[in-house]
Amino acid sequence: MRIDTEAPNSRSNTPGRGLNIARIGVALLFVAAIGCATVPVTGRKSFNVIPESQAIALGADAYQAALSNARLLKSGPEYDMVQRVGRRIAAISDKPSYDWEFNVIDDDETVNAFALPGGKVAIYTGIIPVAVDDAGLATVMSHEVAHAIAGHGSERMTDGLALQIGGVGLSVLLKNKSPATQNLVLAAYGIGSQVGVLLPFGRAQESEADHIGLVYMARAGYDPRAAVGFWERMDALSSGQRPPELLSTHPDPKRRVSDLKKWMPEALADFEKSR
Repeated sequence: MRIDTEAPNSRSNTPGRGLNIARIGVALLFVAAIGCATVPVTGRKSFNVIPESQAIALGADAYQAALSNARLLKSGPEYDMVQRVGRRIAAISDKPSYDWEFNVIDDDETVNAFALPGGKVAIYTGIIPVAVDDAGLATVMSHEVAHAIAGHGSERMTDGLALQIGGVGLSVLLKNKSPATQNLVLAAYGIGSQVGVLLPFGRAQESEADHIGLVYMARAGYDPRAAVGFWERMDALSSGQRPPELLSTHPDPKRRVSDLKKWMPEALADFEKSR
């Protein structure tokens, strides 16, 4: 990011400018330092300047906005399945203390799911037939939980805020929760007021969620090999004219299967420990 747009030869006439720029640079470096965190399982260093408490608050607001016009299931086999699988995965995640919430959106046409900071997860009924059973659903839900644990949405919010405000006034913007900030949150997580959709994360983030999710489902006692079958079924669905939303802007399913097989020994070791 360029802070000083004046010509280089004009700086010598403003001795205080260099000091101010240096202070801003030090401040930004400090923000970058405190904003770095280690992602569980993969060990990646992530850059995120959104405080977790703020991300959770904003995520809760976005979650309610996404569900406000949705038709929710409150009972029945599909509801019970989602609760059963979700609770097991949340319990072994790296944030079991989150206020986990699992909602089922009654929409058979939408093959999708999403998760928000603080453990707010939603599953569309359209993806449950593709999941087939608890292990298949664990593939979906552990992937979504992984997005929330890894702070992928907050990373995108950080990028968006950096572009929007140049890294200045971040705390003020977040504290006030202005309409612009709310829109940024909804955009960052790919959630509109009418319908929730899975954020089209960068392919690297999607791959990371696959890796973390595979390990999480294994630790929760679900056979990680079921993940291969799930993504093969998703691949078959994408062979039509319009792919399911879960595949939109995401890695190719065949590549996902290849990566899952690469991580499988690690996951199977955790699966054996969970039995």
